[in-house]
Amino acid sequence: MKDLNFEIIAAAQDTGGEAAAGSWYDAAKATYTTLIDKQHAVSSAFQLTNVPMGVWIDEKGLVVRPPETAYTKNQTLKVGAKSIATEGEAYTAALRDWVEKGSASIYALSDDEYEKRVKPRPDNEMQAEASFKLGIHFHETAQPELAAKHFQRAQQLHPDNWNYHRQDWSFTPTEAGKKWLEKFNKQQDPYYPKLELQPK
Repeated sequence: MKDLNFEIIAAAQDTGGEAAAGSWYDAAKATYTTLIDKQHAVSSAFQLTNVPMGVWIDEKGLVVRPPETAYTKNQTLKVGAKSIATEGEAYTAALRDWVEKGSASIYALSDDEYEKRVKPRPDNEMQAEASFKLGIHFHETAQPELAAKHFQRAQQLHPDNWNYHRQDWSFTPTEAGKKWLEKFNKQQDPYYPKLELQPK
């Protein structure tokens, strides 16, 4: 859709940097703009809590839709007795509609609808964010014990933020899969919330 003045920008949120994230872009043979965000600045700015998530930003720099699960196809992945479902076809159809019609698209949220969906962060999430950033700092300054302390505090304060857990688990890759599965099995809500593409 580049001929319609549309650009995809992918931002890998990984403190491990190029060594951790670069191979994924290489394997995907990405033809769009790719970034690696070691500081998780994109997640902080847009309140991303899982991957993959998409944010729509128009030509004026205005956020048209807040973060939501961004897949390109429908699929249901069975994990034990539970499932992970994605709604990629509806998402891409909505995205194409917005690219073609701009602000006239039914998927471009009004200011009132946007305000309904994006609320100020509560204190526990703000504290979690600060702890997570301290964890990143201590990881980068080779202070693993302090890093682990602050990563774990961030997870305790905001347990629904999968990105906090995933980043911490990445430093012990042999245990990451087991830890992910343990958390997934305990979770009551869907791993990916159902999309609310049109205003209510």
